[in-house]
Amino acid sequence: MATCEVCGNDYDKAMEVTIGGETHVFDSFECAIHAVAPVCDHCGCRIIGHGVEADGRMFCCAHCSTAEGVTQLQDRV
Repeated sequence: MATCEVCGNDYDKAMEVTIGGETHVFDSFECAIHAVAPVCDHCGCRIIGHGVEADGRMFCCAHCSTAEGVTQLQDRV
């Protein structure tokens, strides 16, 4: 069994997620999202879809990027 690094649950079906060569252990997608998903620079929500990016800044959607003055981005379809 492996212990989730977010909630501490010792779970026999835990998953390993490797990002940039670093491996993390989680018991659910919810914990994985909480720990490693990027955060929108405008509204602060976790970005679990494609999101949009400009100049190293991440946004959950084009609406949030526009609200921050980044007007050249469009949502992906």
